[in-house]
Parts: sequence; structure tokens; C-alpha cells
Amino acid sequence: MVEVNEEVKASEEVEELISLTSLEAANKTSKTYMYAAMGVGLIPVPLVDFAAISLIQLKMVHSLAKHYDIPFSKDVGKAVISSLVGGVLPAPVGMGFASLTKAIPVVGPLIGAASVPLFAGASTYALSRVFIQHFEAGGTFLSFDPEAVRDYFFEQYQKGKSVFKDMKKSKNTVE
Repeated sequence: MVEVNEEVKASEEVEELISLTSLEAANKTSKTYMYAAMGVGLIPVPLVDFAAISLIQLKMVHSLAKHYDIPFSKDVGKAVISSLVGGVLPAPVGMGFASLTKAIPVVGPLIGAASVPLFAGASTYALSRVFIQHFEAGGTFLSFDPEAVRDYFFEQYQKGKSVFKDMKKSKNTVE
């Protein structure tokens, strides 16, 4: 009987290690797409940057879904992302406004270059945190409720802004 209990305990430890590795891989995916969104935020053409950031976020959610073996549909992904991100006004309105400031002669590109990467990085960070948490808990796109995670998204968006600012100061890595 002791051998069976030891085998069960060893099996549980292996599953925990696999899960940790899976979470680490998801975090690495998150970090990669956050950097990509921040880089795209530097595109000097108004609204082109905004569209590219949206595509990067959609691809990130697709990659996370694939990582967790969750069926992905482009249309469902777009709807879920826009219902979540669109519900938190400061992010999309701020990013859209920051993108449009690039059209202002002389100072516009400077303002946009300073602000769009911040919004892009923070919103991508928050989006990844929400979906990683949801998928880790066994959720799917069908069980995703944007209203239920809106506060968590906003909290992670604020944290993402801090992560971005800290990266600029000390070149820290994303958790």
C-alpha cells in the first residue's frame, strides 16, 4: 500500500512540474507578444499601428489557446478581445487617441512614440494575464465571460503600465 501512495504522490509532483512548465511557457508567449505590440506602437502612421497591435493581440490569444489545446476561431477571438478591451475605456480610447496624435505635425510623432507603446504593452500584458488565468483554470472561449474578468483586466492593465515603466528604467523582465 505504501508503494501505491508513493507512486500517486510522485505522479502528482510530476503533474505539478508539467503545469509549472506550461505556465512558464505561457508567460514567455505573453512576454514575446507584449514586446511585439510595444514595437509596433512605434509605427509612425496613425491608426496603422492601432490595427497592427490588434492583430498582434489576436495572434497572442490564438497562441495561448493553442498552448492550452483550446479550439480557436478568429471571429470568436476578435469578439472576445474587443468585448474585453473595449469595455475598459482608458485603454482603447487612449491608444486610439495616442495613435491619432501622430498626425499632428512636428510634435505628434514624438507624443505618439512615447504613449502608444505604453498603451500597447499594458493592454497586451493585461490581455495575456486574463487568458492565461482563464485557460489555466480550464476555461474555454465558450465559458469566457468578459464582464466577470473586467476588473481583473483593468488591474492587470495598470500593472502592465508599471511593468513597461520599470522595463524602461531597469530593463527588467516580465513575470
